[in-house]
Amino acid sequence: MDPETNSLDAPLVSIVDDDLSVRRSTRRLLRAAGFRVEAFASAEEFLTSGRAGETACLILDLRMPGMSGLQLQRRLAEGSKPIPIIFLSAHSSADEEFLALQAGALQFLQKPVSKEALLPAIRDAIKSPPSNARSETAMKPPKKKAD
Repeated sequence: MDPETNSLDAPLVSIVDDDLSVRRSTRRLLRAAGFRVEAFASAEEFLTSGRAGETACLILDLRMPGMSGLQLQRRLAEGSKPIPIIFLSAHSSADEEFLALQAGALQFLQKPVSKEALLPAIRDAIKSPPSNARSETAMKPPKKKAD
């Protein structure tokens, strides 16, 4: 996407992360890449913003005060229009990653994330039709570690 095309026609990418520095840096990166960007400090703020319906891709933190990223993902899946979700997390378990992907998240990236990983993931998310859940045959739960 050409940075010069940052107009009202550009896809909206919403960022939900309780870390102000992550919101600011991600917003700058995405605007420079030509996306319209809105950033929210909490899942609740995103839900009350009225932006869910026009969000083409949601960049979502896993662990936040109040409603978690997984809880927001479940809430959005109940709606009529699924939103492609890319999770970002500094701290996550294999089980959390599995649950997010099984519930339909397209990617689960670790913070700090590089622009070389994030931008292609967003472009792919905007191109691919969203789904509320992955095929159970395509996803297998993580193996438990032996004690």
